[in-house]
Amino acid sequence: MRALAFGAIGIVFGDLGTSPLYTLQEVFSSDYGLGISRPTVLGVLSLVFWSLLIVVCIKYVLFVMRADNKGEGGIVALLALAQRGVRALPRVRWGVAVVAIFGAALFYGDGVITPAISVLSAVEGIRIAAPQLTSWVMPISVAILLGLFVLEKLGTTRVGGLFAPVMCIWFIVIALLGVRMIVRGPEILLALNPIYAVHLFESHGLAAFVALGGVVLALTGAEALYADIGHFGKRPIRLVWLYFIFPALLLNYFGQGALLLHDPQAIGNPFYLMVPKPVLVPMIVLAAAATVIASQAIISGAYSMTLQAMQLGYAPRLRVVHTSSRVAGQIFVPFINNALLILVLAAVIGFHSSENLGAAYGIAVTGTMVTTTLLVLLVALRLWHWKWYVVAMLGIPLLVIDGAFFSANLLKVSHGGWFPLALGVAAFAVMTTWRRGRELVRRRLGRGGVALAPLLGSIAEHPPTRVPGTAIFLTANLNAVPRALLHNLKHNKVLHERNVLLSVVTLDLPFAERMDRVESHDLGHSFCTVLLSFGFMEDPDVLAALAADTGLQPGVDVRDTTFFTSRETVVEGDHAGMVPWRDHLFAFLTRNAVQVTTFFHIPGDRLVEIGTPVEI
Repeated sequence: MRALAFGAIGIVFGDLGTSPLYTLQEVFSSDYGLGISRPTVLGVLSLVFWSLLIVVCIKYVLFVMRADNKGEGGIVALLALAQRGVRALPRVRWGVAVVAIFGAALFYGDGVITPAISVLSAVEGIRIAAPQLTSWVMPISVAILLGLFVLEKLGTTRVGGLFAPVMCIWFIVIALLGVRMIVRGPEILLALNPIYAVHLFESHGLAAFVALGGVVLALTGAEALYADIGHFGKRPIRLVWLYFIFPALLLNYFGQGALLLHDPQAIGNPFYLMVPKPVLVPMIVLAAAATVIASQAIISGAYSMTLQAMQLGYAPRLRVVHTSSRVAGQIFVPFINNALLILVLAAVIGFHSSENLGAAYGIAVTGTMVTTTLLVLLVALRLWHWKWYVVAMLGIPLLVIDGAFFSANLLKVSHGGWFPLALGVAAFAVMTTWRRGRELVRRRLGRGGVALAPLLGSIAEHPPTRVPGTAIFLTANLNAVPRALLHNLKHNKVLHERNVLLSVVTLDLPFAERMDRVESHDLGHSFCTVLLSFGFMEDPDVLAALAADTGLQPGVDVRDTTFFTSRETVVEGDHAGMVPWRDHLFAFLTRNAVQVTTFFHIPGDRLVEIGTPVEI
């Protein structure tokens, strides 16, 4: 467990751990109008402390992390878990999907803002160390980000061993910096009393509420505690957070507060201004390394979530590259990498500074927090069978807190908050359109389908010419005749000696049990059906899964087979399906999606594709 705990320090807590670089600077920005005074500093630090305690310690560590899907976490895993609880309620199931997809879509906005604000805030230490080099902040940040995204395709295997040591040093150093300032101004510890947070709202009203949009920056990355439980386990993450990360963060935040009580002018950059000048340059280098690690973690999270969304049918198929032969979860998705790179660079160049980016940050994070709370409460009610009043007693306070953070961030839409929100809406449109479009395609194909049983009877009465070998026909419906089989009979007038109807399904579990991987049935007349199951976190390698199974039809050798499939070409018709812009979008996504055979790792030299136009 020590090794898992040590590894978690390098992967799980990067985003939370680099938040001190910009959080208090953003909260005391002139945009919020709080000003620097003893009551406001104590009030803000009290808000930070109690937010971390309630949202991270109580909500995520004690409550949300209980909702694991066979040991896996994250919003897509939570979606599958929640839908399992409302399987018998189609309308509720659809509503759950919409809520979860919106939360997942907002994660992409978070994936853009986090690298941009983290790296910028680290490099901005140059303004303190060498003011004459201020103009170099943006070029250096752009260069670091370019290097980060270019090296993503190599995976984290080669450099992953450095993550935990670097982050350990980071947390120890920021804790020591905080202790140094707290010793000089121990009065800041009064902020542990929640009465100062209450007084802040009493004295500043709306300004204090709006400032919650800055306080929430201290919580960015909390979702990672839940998302990474599959990699490190619940206990190591909980122990590391409670006994190492949480104290280190508190010491640094309170140290910054002590500095502001002593020198209000330090608000220009309270993190770097409490660093002794002799070690300022090494601290900038360490901060840059920590932010790169934090950025890498959230980018890798975007890859994983994309693969899960593809498996569950909420995203078009994209090329997935496995960067490690030993660790299945280490993947690289070129399209997502390139898209994030372009958007991150646009954010850095467009917003110029971490202070400006701070105004854009928060909406994506708080939106995901709200959706996570709603889904976990549903799981508690439907799967854990908690009493409704227990769920209400826990859920109402959590939703009030999450709602307050989200509402405060909505007030920042005109100041840059529109950027991650627009990214989230675009991702939501793509995911829902793809899901709905695939349902329409299946419906259209189903209407023109031919039942399998009559065809088998016809083959028995009028046997067609047989050719040697085995044909595997990919189909979504094992009770209907695959179109590729119909075309083969119609145009070639032949059947293979052995014929397999293969359907691939994705379970609402992260990994399929070995015994449940392949389900086969002999239909007679040299036909059999095979249902191949994968979990939503698995790589759907059809050939490898079939080769590992011994229960297939006698004589079937997967090394000597031909795969047949129909390739749908989506065209827009007069059917009442989706609105025109969504029809156009779905057709575009279909043309550019990776073919299902490529996604299933079926070799092209053993594949026959038959084109099928489909109107939606």
